[in-house]
Amino acid sequence: MADSSIRPGQFSSQEGAFAVRAEQRGGATVVLPTGEIDLNASPFLRQELKRIQTSRPQRLIVDLAGVPYMDSSGVATLVEAMQFARKNSTKLVLCGMQDKVRSIFEIARLETVFTIVPDVDAAMSV
Repeated sequence: MADSSIRPGQFSSQEGAFAVRAEQRGGATVVLPTGEIDLNASPFLRQELKRIQTSRPQRLIVDLAGVPYMDSSGVATLVEAMQFARKNSTKLVLCGMQDKVRSIFEIARLETVFTIVPDVDAAMSV
């Protein structure tokens, strides 16, 4: 259950809708993107992640359960977020990956770089 909502963000293009919601849960900030993360949506996700990271959360969880597809621009956005998180001593955890998205991370061998867990509950405890 969410403690509070930070600020929802939405992006819409001809290809479809993309939204980012963020919540505080037990001392962590949970980011919940919904929709495909592609070349059109990734700049919006990047902007929202940067905005959220300015508050320097101790733990930042990106729940990708609502993301059925991600291209290389989405992966690059998450790599950038990870670099920013490391610089600010924030623990970044990815969770809820659908098979299609997980395979992209495995092909690029990024599962060795990111902390990836099945769900938000697991992300709260790593």
